[in-house]
Amino acid sequence: MRKVRIRVGTLEATATLRENRTADAIWNALPLEAIANTWGDEIYFAIPVGLAPEDPQDVVEPGDLGYWPVGKAFCIFWGPTPASVGDEIRPASPVNLFGRLDGDPKHFDGTVGGERVTVERV
Repeated sequence: MRKVRIRVGTLEATATLRENRTADAIWNALPLEAIANTWGDEIYFAIPVGLAPEDPQDVVEPGDLGYWPVGKAFCIFWGPTPASVGDEIRPASPVNLFGRLDGDPKHFDGTVGGERVTVERV
């Protein structure tokens, strides 16, 4: 089981990665450092990984980690985005799911764009 530590500003969480090609590529690219962007209840940031879609999902669950092939971005989802209908969580376009936050994903409520993000192996 592969775990990562995610820091956004002063917030910190751990996540467990799936066993798939997308998770492998992200694991191999660690550690990562970027500036966070937010889009509704989603944090996303560009990473140096270029992947094709892998079982892409257009609706995700709170706590899911997704890779957005269009933007080559790491995404953390915890609530509705501007593309959502009702209470669903809908990325801008389908994402490859590669992991899941451990604990309460609402931990990221209040995150604003421009904060430093780091992702590293635990």
